[in-house]
Amino acid sequence: MISFEPTPDQKAMKDSVADFARTRLAPKIREFEKARALPDSVKKDAFELGLALASLPEDVGGAGLGLLTTVLLEEEIANGDPAAAFGFGGPGALGFAVSELGTKEQASELLGKFVGPDISGAVAWGEAKANKERPGLVTRAVKNGDTWTIDGEKAYVVNGGTAAQFIVFAQVDEGRGWNGLGAFVVDGNANGVSRGARETTLGLDIANVSRVTFAGVTVKDDARLLGGTDFDASLVRFFAKYSLVMAARSVGLARAAFDVTHAYVQTRKAFGKPIGHFQSVAFTLADRAMDVDASQSLVWKAASLWDLFAANGGSPNEALLATARAVSYAHETSMRTSNDSLQLHGGAGFIRDYPVEKYMRDAKQLGLTGITKEQADQLAAAIELGLPADPGLVLPTAETQSAFV
Repeated sequence: MISFEPTPDQKAMKDSVADFARTRLAPKIREFEKARALPDSVKKDAFELGLALASLPEDVGGAGLGLLTTVLLEEEIANGDPAAAFGFGGPGALGFAVSELGTKEQASELLGKFVGPDISGAVAWGEAKANKERPGLVTRAVKNGDTWTIDGEKAYVVNGGTAAQFIVFAQVDEGRGWNGLGAFVVDGNANGVSRGARETTLGLDIANVSRVTFAGVTVKDDARLLGGTDFDASLVRFFAKYSLVMAARSVGLARAAFDVTHAYVQTRKAFGKPIGHFQSVAFTLADRAMDVDASQSLVWKAASLWDLFAANGGSPNEALLATARAVSYAHETSMRTSNDSLQLHGGAGFIRDYPVEKYMRDAKQLGLTGITKEQADQLAAAIELGLPADPGLVLPTAETQSAFV
């Protein structure tokens, strides 16, 4: 028998986080959106729930709960407020990057610095301008003896204005294009690091997004993350796992949009009966309910396959394929569900008395966080056709579609 039911321990954690999201986040989403930040008390409570290090292995300082438990918890947080998790302290995307690309010693040392709710990390990947001279990143890292010098401007950096630590991706071999990248740990206070003004974004207002410039930043050779024996494969796995967390947030958002709309169409009346009793409205809701259920199952399945891969090793292709499908479908579901939710609210949908317009804005921005739907489709097609997962096709690039992590 196949079951996607959480274990008793997972259910207890899921219920605890769901209660936190329902009582501490959902009632305040407009306040948080206006402030573009979470109150210290909320960040403290989230940190004490252990959300920051849930998925990371115990041997590098994480909780070792696995990716399945992580997506269960992330879904519940996003169900309360899709933007909230972007305001929590912790390593964020940096944690996934260092655990996948670094050694255990590097991961343990770096993650040990995230000891409070106000300490955040960031991954500096995105760039606003494509390199017209060659494939790859504009940002360069040049080796000088036992040090590296990093130069370049990064865009769309979540936590860019606040991060204590960065993982910076740069070109180390220009002749190899997207197969010639390197990753480096950079202290947020290092000489040559400067942060731009905080961006005004479409949605996810809590996320502190900015440009970060690295001008002649020098790091030691041991600050480079080599990605084991195959950097490109490790890089794709990092993006896949992080993007699966974004997919879980999309599922939580879609659930919230559906629930709000389900309640609205039962109370809003036209021609003497609730509008939900009209066939066109009822069919729309039924379709979105199927979407939400299907996307949730895809995300849970993909996460469970990553946990099996972590325990047993072997080829990651099954988990990668499941992740590509889950990411693509979950982002599509959140956009479709939030859009239909707004439509079914009619004129009330674009009035901020209702949360559905925020859900639609957040859904669009979530779909540009990590691997996009289109890049997930590329990854799925490559695996299904037995082709190598070319980083230039499946990772966010300025040539295809700017995205951030």
